[in-house]
Amino acid sequence: MGKTRVLIVDDSAFAREMIAAILSTDSDIHIIGEATNGKEAVESVKEKKPDIVTMDIEMPVMDGLEAIEHIMSSTPVPILVVTTRGDAHTAYAAISKGALDLVQKPDVNLEGAREFIDKIKLLSKIRVITHISVKRTAKEMEIQKPVFSGKADDRIIAIASSTGGPEALSIIFSRLPEKFPFPIVVAQHMSDGFVPGMVEWLKNISRLNIKVASKDEALSGGVVYVSPSENHIEINETKRISFVERHPKDIYRPSCDVLLSSVARIYGKKALGVILTGMGSDGAAGMKKIKDTGGITIAQDEKTSVVFGMNKVAIDSGCIDKILQVDEISDKLVQLIK
Repeated sequence: MGKTRVLIVDDSAFAREMIAAILSTDSDIHIIGEATNGKEAVESVKEKKPDIVTMDIEMPVMDGLEAIEHIMSSTPVPILVVTTRGDAHTAYAAISKGALDLVQKPDVNLEGAREFIDKIKLLSKIRVITHISVKRTAKEMEIQKPVFSGKADDRIIAIASSTGGPEALSIIFSRLPEKFPFPIVVAQHMSDGFVPGMVEWLKNISRLNIKVASKDEALSGGVVYVSPSENHIEINETKRISFVERHPKDIYRPSCDVLLSSVARIYGKKALGVILTGMGSDGAAGMKKIKDTGGITIAQDEKTSVVFGMNKVAIDSGCIDKILQVDEISDKLVQLIK
């Protein structure tokens, strides 16, 4: 099997050197070139055909967003956005243009370097397709408001999501009505510091009230609570948000299984679990607990998943009631809670 061929794109010479130094410690990775702006990146992708591109956002001549749009519409290749926390809000626009994931610019330390290398190697294997960007805004979405029965606190929607998840969440949330009556809790695997940027991005394309979950916060209907990556979250007996300390050896952050398992325990048959695209197996055990307690379970299908990983594990375990394309999930949520 050949080496993973990487193109590094960043206007900072220091950043390029740092990324190259980290990746060069792995003998299975070959850096085929560097680019200092988006225009160079577009040309280099056509010429050198890398397996994956690391892409900065703020650059002269052509920024990362425009470069991603050009690359994904003509010569699609896996793209990992490598940026700073301060760019998080802007960086999420890259997801809607076809980038697979985003991370903070890595620190030159053993733990951070290994995690960065592993992500590069995993994403490089994903088969991407031509991406035509379709801008969605809440104002443009004409949604028929359904009539719901039941109390706002008698059900809950819990969503597990990883690689490719932000785009999937944007599709689901942009299609849900403003008066959605039940709380939605989300565990999205994410690098520290990037969840607030994702939340602000999602708010721009949805009518829902989307926020970063806070400790001891009571759940309310019509609100989406997104777990910070710095802590796992679970729902306690009083139907409030509890933070669970994250341990250094935890592979997934925040943990989907921690959230889904607590939802199964507290809500039982009134829980509805959704597992979306992502690498690994996190969330499958939690989805099984929701199924075992009589709740409803939904998984995103293979066709619309960036990575058919953790949702596949859940499907293969036999705990999924419905397998749906991502654009069908919101319609099913509305149908199921009428």
